Amino acid sequence: MRRLLVVFLLLSLGAGMAYGLDSALRLSWTPAQVMPEPPTAVPQQRTAVAPAIGVVTLNRHTHRLDTAARAVTAAGQNAKGVLTVTVTGDSDDESYRLDRAGSGFTLTAAGESGAAAGLYAVGDQLRSGVPLRTGSVTPELGLRLTDAGSVGREADPEGWQGGTDYSLNSDIVTSALLPQAPWVDPAAVDEIAAEFRQFIDHSAAQGYNGVVVPGFLEYVTFGETVYVAGDPHIARAQAMVQAFRPVFQYAADMGMRVYFMTDMLALSGPLEAYLETQDDPWPIYQAGLRELFAGMPFAAGLMIRIGEGGSAYQAPGWDYYSQIAVTTTEQVQAMLKAFLAVAGETGRDIIFRTWTVGVGAVGDLHTNPDSYAEVLGDLTDPHLIVSTKFTLGDFYSHLPLNTTLTVGPQRRIVEFQGRREFEGFGSLPNDLTALHASALRELLAANENIEGVWFWTQDGGPLRAGPRTLYLRTGFWQLYDLNAYAMGRLARAPDADPGEVTADWVRQTFSTDPGTVAAIVRMFAASREAVTKGLYLTPYADYAVKALGLEPPPMMWIFEWDIVTGDSAVLSSIYEISRDDLDATIAEGDRAIAVAAEQRTLVAGTDPASWRDPALRMQLLDALDYQSDLYATLGAYRTMFLRRTQWLDTGSGTARQQWEAAEIAYAEARDTYVQKWDGDLDLPAYNFTAADLGSDRFDRDPAMAILAAVLLALLLISALVPWPPIRALWRAASMPWKAPPAPTRTARWVAILLPAAVLLLSREIFTWFAAPAHLLATLGAWLVFALVARLLVRGRDPYAMWTVIGGVALLRTVLLLAVLAARGPGHYWLGFWTNPGARTAYVIVAFAGFAWLFVATGSVLRTQYAWSRRRVAGGVLLVLGAPMLALGVLIWSVGLETALSTWNDQMALLPWGLHRILGIVTFLGIPPALPVWITAFGAGLVLLGAATSFVPIRNVPVKQP
Repeated sequence: MRRLLVVFLLLSLGAGMAYGLDSALRLSWTPAQVMPEPPTAVPQQRTAVAPAIGVVTLNRHTHRLDTAARAVTAAGQNAKGVLTVTVTGDSDDESYRLDRAGSGFTLTAAGESGAAAGLYAVGDQLRSGVPLRTGSVTPELGLRLTDAGSVGREADPEGWQGGTDYSLNSDIVTSALLPQAPWVDPAAVDEIAAEFRQFIDHSAAQGYNGVVVPGFLEYVTFGETVYVAGDPHIARAQAMVQAFRPVFQYAADMGMRVYFMTDMLALSGPLEAYLETQDDPWPIYQAGLRELFAGMPFAAGLMIRIGEGGSAYQAPGWDYYSQIAVTTTEQVQAMLKAFLAVAGETGRDIIFRTWTVGVGAVGDLHTNPDSYAEVLGDLTDPHLIVSTKFTLGDFYSHLPLNTTLTVGPQRRIVEFQGRREFEGFGSLPNDLTALHASALRELLAANENIEGVWFWTQDGGPLRAGPRTLYLRTGFWQLYDLNAYAMGRLARAPDADPGEVTADWVRQTFSTDPGTVAAIVRMFAASREAVTKGLYLTPYADYAVKALGLEPPPMMWIFEWDIVTGDSAVLSSIYEISRDDLDATIAEGDRAIAVAAEQRTLVAGTDPASWRDPALRMQLLDALDYQSDLYATLGAYRTMFLRRTQWLDTGSGTARQQWEAAEIAYAEARDTYVQKWDGDLDLPAYNFTAADLGSDRFDRDPAMAILAAVLLALLLISALVPWPPIRALWRAASMPWKAPPAPTRTARWVAILLPAAVLLLSREIFTWFAAPAHLLATLGAWLVFALVARLLVRGRDPYAMWTVIGGVALLRTVLLLAVLAARGPGHYWLGFWTNPGARTAYVIVAFAGFAWLFVATGSVLRTQYAWSRRRVAGGVLLVLGAPMLALGVLIWSVGLETALSTWNDQMALLPWGLHRILGIVTFLGIPPALPVWITAFGAGLVLLGAATSFVPIRNVPVKQP
């Protein structure tokens, strides 16, 4: 009965461990209501209408109006028509009226805003070759924001070489900073100012009326409250304000609302030290915001993000950084109320971004309407604007429309990205016009509080990990200028026809020849099918997946921008969701390749002489060649890993043959693609390192399965062999309380070497002979355990102890080999990630076997070495704590992030890019102090075990009455 009770308790411990593991993994997938990809209708061919206006007369001259007027005259250079503009007042209303007047037109507006809007619209129509639209016009959305483009970002080739700089810092002024007085380089400021003026002029012409500029803390001194007198932060901030106030003032002079943008908490070293002395952080930030608005009096407000931060966002050598510290509903509300108080005083706006990634109400604020209601509630301050991405997640395809944009009484703006970071960073044709139009119309119909958009022309993702394209300046930026132009049109007129919008941009950018325009428009109309089939795996992408408390995006097989992954967690999950649609999933890759070929044929068939600039035609053809090679490589890879995982799952001979054939095709396609595009700064090759590391391991699965089966058979046969040295091991594994037979010299060596060899070989098989870090941790723990156990019985014959430890090692190895013998470690991990029933059963038995090692050790100490129960308890604590202490010290010494990333790289379990981009510790929310905790806990067990085992209990005399 006692033995049955022990078995029950051990299995219960295993069940608890399995439950805890399931709770930690939190793996699930459910179908998602994905936004449909609306088709783009190709408009009828038409010949461009001759420009009707060549002269603009103004009754009021300002730089803003003169610049807008030049947009008209430049479009109709040789025309004789005249546009007469009359500004009747000083209203900020953007409405205007256009009427025919003889051979010309009149444009009337109540202020500069309306006159400029009308002039830019007329110029746009002239460049598009369409008849001017007369009548009254009022833009649909009153707030049309853009980012700061590529301003301040250097095109230095060395900074882009390699494509592995994953810094997310988006400051636009760092190139002008000096390490000492005068703190700012005037020549660099002039260069930034010229780039900024170019960007503002271009954006204003496209219909945008606001710009978001990174910066806050660098322009603030806090009036010597935070920084002591003489602190360089003060002089530097003052110099920054003096240098950049006129730069950003230009946008305001051009009628653009200027919003500064910051993460919260924004920190410097002294500010962080100051906040540690305060109970409430917000008064000092209020003081800083007042100072910012005083120093930049043209500022329209401040934009705040709380969901990202850390070292990846810090400019090198700059003592300004951020922390994700506003993580509760109460903290968010306190922050917003503090900033809104300043906004109310000064007549500015606070734009709060809902972009958060984490746990809890604030963690899923971006995607959960209930969390949105809990966090923001009835906070309807007229100076509060809430900004949210239009997708239910990041800027990927195959996502639902963001339902949080349909709730809440707050003023709202919608975020869109033109240079789609996860879809080639703008290096691939990717016309988002129809998708953005459909989403915007649906959201406007659902929420009357939406009053604007925020469109990203350049921002999103790392600055140098993709192609070296800098908007308006470097590379083939025109590919994503299409999306910027289209959003400028759609935000003013959401009902505009997407096909006509694209055609108008093509006429302005590439050609006015009807045949060439039609071919290019058809090419762009096919771009979404190519992107959504070439870069996504539809069955997986159309599911909402959850893992480790997070919501992985729909493109996990390409992890964070350009790293094609090879880890078992992602690829196993993709297969499990796609297993009933493998043929269709593979066929979609082939379809993407075919569409890419059709796109190139369309463009190649155009006459170079019909293009405004034949060099643009060559750039487009290069981009289409790059796309074809990329989709061919990705298509071969998807076929390979899906068929390989199918074999791991089913053992099908056909699947194995298909896998092996696809692997040959993949290797050829990858080599061709990498050799052609590696080192190309404008069209850089995707990174297949992780894919190849994973494939190298999974390729060994058939051999590992054979080795595991052979070793398992040998172990099972050995259990039947009547040779005393081996029989002693098996008996000790199940009955440690029974004394082993008298040992011979051979028996002693068998008790040590056989289990050690089996442990080493089985764990090598488990790790594909490719993960020394795993061997160091596991075999090192066994070694420390055995050495401490040997010390416990010093001065006594250790043979009984060796047989117990060795026997349990053999017993536990049988379980592992039984799983590995099926189809290798890849099969083991496929089941771990996708089969919760099998995982639970395995963990229950495996953990029970692990716990049995300590029960057996205690039993042999009690029965074979006559230890008291107290000393047995202490001995078990010692052998438990010592390996834990050693492991904690090892991880502590090399660093938790380094230890986990090294182990993960060798085991190919989680995405290879996780450590290189986001950090395993940070992304998974692992406490950085974990090695300290393990070390401390292990040390505590060792000390307690030593005290219990070796410190005698003194006899205390009993006092006589």
